[in-house]
Amino acid sequence: MKQKLFLTSAGIVRELRNEFVQLLGKDPKNSIVCFIATAADPEKDKGFVEADRKKLREAGLKIRELDLKSENKNSLYKKLSDYDVIYVGGGNTFYLLNWVRKSGFKEIINDLLEQGKIYVGASAGSYIVCPTIEQGLWKQEYPDKETFGVTDYKSLNLVPFWIIAHFTEKWRPDIEKAAKTTKDPIVALNDKQAVLVKGENCKIVGKGEKLTFNINQF
Repeated sequence: MKQKLFLTSAGIVRELRNEFVQLLGKDPKNSIVCFIATAADPEKDKGFVEADRKKLREAGLKIRELDLKSENKNSLYKKLSDYDVIYVGGGNTFYLLNWVRKSGFKEIINDLLEQGKIYVGASAGSYIVCPTIEQGLWKQEYPDKETFGVTDYKSLNLVPFWIIAHFTEKWRPDIEKAAKTTKDPIVALNDKQAVLVKGENCKIVGKGEKLTFNINQF
């Protein structure tokens, strides 16, 4: 698959801007981002959503909003085909996966990536492209407390690894313990890092320790 993904913890922060623009391959001013903030619906404090919008604007990108709750497979495909970048933001991962399934997004994303669309994930938006979203429950102090009836954690499986977002040292014991429950590779990202995916090639970009579990080199 000719997929291009930019999987972040906290969106297109300054430390990641150059890497993202290189992936985009053209002047950001000539690109339009479809901004999907559905995952933020259950969150009381939605300040991070506007912060993500601001980061995109600072990178020179134009933004158009889309809510998965208002779409079906056909309308989604038609609308998303018009954009260069599909940005799926953070919030509650289980709520997001529920609407990714209900809206038909799950059924069309592979085809959109084949067309050359770039997928950008932030936090929950990065989790849903992994094989599972089980890791949303791993941080004992701050898990996704509400799972919105989702009992099947299988996700889009666009990449063969699991992502942990917003990693700081205080989470290390939780993550190390939970990582032993799977043989899949795990990448722990701080808020200045991303995983850049181009086809079969993946690399961690940004600033900070490149922290992985269940894999020697990533």
